[in-house]
Amino acid sequence: MGLDGSPESLAAARWAAEEAEKRRLGLRLLHAWPMLAPEPAHAAAEVDQNYWARRLVHTAQAELRARHPGLTVIGNLVPEDAQDALLKAASESEMLVLGSRGMEAVESYFLGDVSMPVVARADRPVVLVRAEPAEEEVRSTSSRRVVVALKLHGSGQELLDFAFRTAAAREVPLLAVHGRSLPLHARMPWGADHEVSETMTREAQQELTKVLRPLHAKYPQVQVSESIRLMSPGKAVLQAAEGATLLVVGRRTHRHGIAPHLGPVAHAALHHGRCPVAVVPHD
Repeated sequence: MGLDGSPESLAAARWAAEEAEKRRLGLRLLHAWPMLAPEPAHAAAEVDQNYWARRLVHTAQAELRARHPGLTVIGNLVPEDAQDALLKAASESEMLVLGSRGMEAVESYFLGDVSMPVVARADRPVVLVRAEPAEEEVRSTSSRRVVVALKLHGSGQELLDFAFRTAAAREVPLLAVHGRSLPLHARMPWGADHEVSETMTREAQQELTKVLRPLHAKYPQVQVSESIRLMSPGKAVLQAAEGATLLVVGRRTHRHGIAPHLGPVAHAALHHGRCPVAVVPHD
């Protein structure tokens, strides 16, 4: 996971440690900065140009080892551009975890120069974690589950496997959500056309059940519920993810010649979701 000393990255480190322990994986803490000096031999702190970077990693490492005594936690200082280092680390890992600032309104569309390109280009799932919520907010959260946003055509196997595997590792239920906007002809002055709404919901429900059937057999221990919401997919996903342990969304891997990008649901989740968000690349 990427570590820069911010409250968001420390919250991400704690989330990553918990997830690594549940999945029985090791955790690598990565701090990348092009200006890191070569490792000095027995240099005093006052002349060690990397002292604060090393202290940042060691402090986080010590905290996580104390919280998770059985977890292998490795700390790395890398003299590279952060984006390049993180993309390389992602390709070598089960997942990459980064901190994400919790911003509102127009400002929320700027996650930083590093996070968005990494999310859009990484070969493996990237999880973005905001700073930990206040204690009273945690106590007030009644529902702990993994939520996965699904298209009925084109949601890759990687996305479904990641969501089910995470729910199984955390021993929490999984909610599969599909949002679908009503066509214009079904919108009446007094609301939605009831017949059209019922038909759309029934057809979508049948398709969603078909998509999930193979995963039920593969992960029988996961309790799964389904939700069809006749509203914009982004809004449907954000509503469903309130109080969730994790929101899982997909990202199409870019084809040759097409610049990597995120779809509208992933954008909405990253900018406005309150819980950790996993972006899973898939075909």
